[in-house]
Amino acid sequence: MAKKFAVGADIVVIDIPVGRNTKIEDVQEGRKLARDFIEIGERLGMRVECALSYGESLVGHTIGPNLEVREALAVLEGATTPNSLIQKSLSISGIALEMAGKAAYGQGFDMAADLLRSGKALEKMRQIIEIQGGDPTIKAEDIRPGEHQFVVRAPHDGYVIELNNKALVTLARLAGSPYDHGAGLDIHAKKGTRVRKGDPIFTICADREWRLERTIEVGRTLMPVLVEGMVIERVPPERWV
Repeated sequence: MAKKFAVGADIVVIDIPVGRNTKIEDVQEGRKLARDFIEIGERLGMRVECALSYGESLVGHTIGPNLEVREALAVLEGATTPNSLIQKSLSISGIALEMAGKAAYGQGFDMAADLLRSGKALEKMRQIIEIQGGDPTIKAEDIRPGEHQFVVRAPHDGYVIELNNKALVTLARLAGSPYDHGAGLDIHAKKGTRVRKGDPIFTICADREWRLERTIEVGRTLMPVLVEGMVIERVPPERWV
């Protein structure tokens, strides 16, 4: 809130992810936090609304600076996936458009979708990049993840029944994110995905080899992904392929 106030924002939409393995585990707690944000906003002269969002699954397929920027820029360029990223972005943007009086109540999502489809959202992003001293002609394909990579594969046939967000974020940080821009995770199979033994589930990316090795070592104990099979558990745990 302090940062929003410092830059002179008068309309603020705050996303509050709710669910297991998030900071806010239930809707009631999320509503209480939302009321606190709204009250603080009133004291600071800012109009604040909050969106309680589903937080038990990752938004998009990536964690880490370069990976997330590449994914977001690809959507602005016209990519139709990942749907979770597109839907959440349009929903929150729609709330902001309604609060600003640009769209009637309940019509903000459609207006945001039109701005995305028309290319106006991409045009505005390029203007922002240029103002901040970046290259406004950059494309998603120009943004590269860390060169040191390790692919975590399904230990057997089945469905991905669990992706532990906290554990995945821990691995991304161990790999160097967000300070090493190329570090992070690229998720290939989200919750509910049918996989065969050996299929890639996620890739760890790092700018430094020693960070990748450390992340692999810790990941073998965290086991952030569960693939359903007939065997509930193996002791000791199965190692990554």
